Amino acid sequence: MKKTAPVTKIPIDFDLRQLEIFCKVVEIGSFSKAAKEVFLAQASVSERISTLENMVGTRLIDRLGREIAPTKAGEILYKHAILLLDMKKNACIEMQQFLGATQGEIRVGASTIPGEYILPRVMGSFQEKYPLVSVNLTISDSSEIENSVLKGNFEIGVIGFKSLDRNLICRSLWQDELVVAVPPYHRWSGRREISPDELSGEPFILREPGSGTLRAIDNHLKTSTKGIESLSPVTCLGTSTAVKEGIKAGLGISIISSRAIETEIKAGILKELRVKDLQMRRNFYLIRDIRRISSPLCSAMIEFLINTSSDI
Repeated sequence: MKKTAPVTKIPIDFDLRQLEIFCKVVEIGSFSKAAKEVFLAQASVSERISTLENMVGTRLIDRLGREIAPTKAGEILYKHAILLLDMKKNACIEMQQFLGATQGEIRVGASTIPGEYILPRVMGSFQEKYPLVSVNLTISDSSEIENSVLKGNFEIGVIGFKSLDRNLICRSLWQDELVVAVPPYHRWSGRREISPDELSGEPFILREPGSGTLRAIDNHLKTSTKGIESLSPVTCLGTSTAVKEGIKAGLGISIISSRAIETEIKAGILKELRVKDLQMRRNFYLIRDIRRISSPLCSAMIEFLINTSSDI
């Protein structure tokens, strides 16, 4: 009887640089943009992905015209690759710490209010304690920060609503109060509060969809009205600074964080009012992707934020 020779399987192997390039392509969704991130030519990135696919023995990325997407095999490899790259980064950081060099960079994303009015002050105190640590802060709306943390673009994020994503650890940090802001010449400027119904007839400046402030306004107003549907919007603006400028220019009134208008209130440039029988308070939340290993520097930042949250 003729014996069949055993099939020799080629062992799967790859290096961390290949995985780094592969992860960038998957996360960004573009060979050309990923090439810029990893400081290589696009042709070199395409060649390295092809080499990786040959070593693994299957296609990892589907090329769909101008769009790309990981295959099922690519999704499996990506899941493990981000952990391996995190382990490499943490090994480097821990070795630096062992050698007495507590340094490096932390990528943090934050929504507008904590990013513009809270974290800069906190970061100053943090860097007094860790002078060799650089904090890279990016500000966007809460939904975008949540998505970016899930994609691995930021190690941690601070947003204006409690995330329901099961992959995110979510912890309350700071409390905020929302108030009605009007210009000093507005007929309400001498009042301390207004009723929810009075809001409906005023030209109103909204924040953009995805904003934690917009979501909080809607949730609070729904307890007594139809939420933001009861308002009369004249425009939608992307930042609290833009909203403040709109109010000053007489474009309309708005509901905004009391933290954002502290300077304007003291200077008499804006006036703040409360809504009768409605306590518009909300929390800012620290989020981190539980699927990723927290670097020692990231852990230090998290601990610092939690320990100092009662002082802000």
